[in-house]
Amino acid sequence: MFESINFVSKFRKANIASIIIFILSILFITFKGLNYGIDFKGGTLIELRTEKNISASTIRDSLNSMNLGDVNVKKFGKDGDYLIKVEQKNTDNKIIPAIKKTLKDNINADVDFRRVENVGPKVSAELLESSLIAISLALAAMLFYIWVRFEWQFSLGSIIALFHDVVITLGIFSLLSLEINLSIIAAVLTIVGYSMNDTVVIYDRIRENLFKYTKISFSDIANLSINETLARTVITSVTTLLALLSIYILGGEILRGFSFAMILGVIIGTYSSIFVASPILKFFKVSYKTLEKEEDKILP
Repeated sequence: MFESINFVSKFRKANIASIIIFILSILFITFKGLNYGIDFKGGTLIELRTEKNISASTIRDSLNSMNLGDVNVKKFGKDGDYLIKVEQKNTDNKIIPAIKKTLKDNINADVDFRRVENVGPKVSAELLESSLIAISLALAAMLFYIWVRFEWQFSLGSIIALFHDVVITLGIFSLLSLEINLSIIAAVLTIVGYSMNDTVVIYDRIRENLFKYTKISFSDIANLSINETLARTVITSVTTLLALLSIYILGGEILRGFSFAMILGVIIGTYSSIFVASPILKFFKVSYKTLEKEEDKILP
């Protein structure tokens, strides 16, 4: 009756690994911090194209002479394309023409500013606050949905799995010093929805099988349920990853951070649905009898 993969036997090792990685992620986020982009720190973002290939250090040295604060320059896309991030200390509208003139004089080449974005410190603070509120509201909405849809054990398990996914994703971004901008926040919110969807599918099958097979252990129920939904989980995850890998490789620098966050989220979310959310139900000793008691409290 049961499939051959014994997921429950791997719960303990997987949980230990998850706890270690979760704690390390919190430590990285707390002590190393996150690399906030222009959206959250404020400053100026310039996408520059030159007629010849010039080293990023040459452009950086030219801009440092202008006392613009922190300056970050990196190659962006094709040869001759650069992405410049300037921690602008003022809002003088003449700063962009001044940067353009300085670069043109120092590198002896025509420069084309293809894109310029300017975010003030007040706006960036508001964006950061709004992003945190958006993530918090998304988690709260998920908690409420699962609490209504299932019992409290399922609700708690799903929220712990969501926190696990979000914190580890941000921890990896902190470890690699990858930039956190508005597109990454959008990716995090998408990860929350994706992970919850995967968890709900497994939870729904577990709940269904608990009522269907009332005389077997939860471990057998969990193995059966996960195996029954495994094909759907794998197909969904693989097809999503194929699309995200295409965006990561071919989508250019602008979409690279977003697609990388999504790739991490799909992998971690698929893992947590099986090895984080499901073991929590086992920890709380969820059974057919406990579900009946919960329903008796709700139904008159």
